[in-house]
Amino acid sequence: MSATVYLVGAGPGAADLLTLRAARLLGEADIVFHDALVPKAILELAPGAQKIAVGKRCGRHSTAQRFINKRLVDAAHKHRIVVRLKGGDPMLFGRAHEELAYLRSHGIAVEVVPGVTAALAASAQIGISLTRRGRARSVVFATPRAAAGEAPSGWLEAVTRADTAAIYMGVGDAHAIAKGLVAAGKPAATPVALIENASLEPARAVYGILGELPVLAAGIGGGPALILLGEVLGDAVSAARQATARKAQAG
Repeated sequence: MSATVYLVGAGPGAADLLTLRAARLLGEADIVFHDALVPKAILELAPGAQKIAVGKRCGRHSTAQRFINKRLVDAAHKHRIVVRLKGGDPMLFGRAHEELAYLRSHGIAVEVVPGVTAALAASAQIGISLTRRGRARSVVFATPRAAAGEAPSGWLEAVTRADTAAIYMGVGDAHAIAKGLVAAGKPAATPVALIENASLEPARAVYGILGELPVLAAGIGGGPALILLGEVLGDAVSAARQATARKAQAG
């Protein structure tokens, strides 16, 4: 059997943000290995496929990467179209390199289908560009997360130097992120936004400044959330403060 494994980006959650190629492959798939946060509406696009959850979520039981790798190879020996469905884009914080390398080392054909990553979905959700002519010419996607035994991450320097930053998997570490960035020279008054469930209903955004990040993060629910940081958010932060002041006066 000539099989192909497709690493497919499921995007931020909304089914209609999938690429046409992703939707077609789901419809043709024999088996789908999917992340924990892939919504039911997207999985329903693969009605004829066996669906296996192999997702990882911080602080919860998850499938070890080595077992995912092996299951993909085993599936490729039994099925023609194998889909590894990853939240966001497979090539950004999705451990795609490990799966690509393992599959290729076992002689399995593999292709990548891009998806909309969380930073772009969050930017679209709040209607604020991550770049701005004359003011924001650099954007960094970073995460403070590092597994045990890994080399320290250079996220702190990267975020400090960038005009705009998107911090993935950081809400639970908000206190350490704020403290580290301020100590590294990022002004505590730098505008921030936390966007939860971007592209889904109900999506929510909260605005403030870097010094307030732990308080803002404490108000986030259980949905996937992203931290945006930079002066491009300044007007939104000002508008949010004015709205809060008006509400307080009215109350």
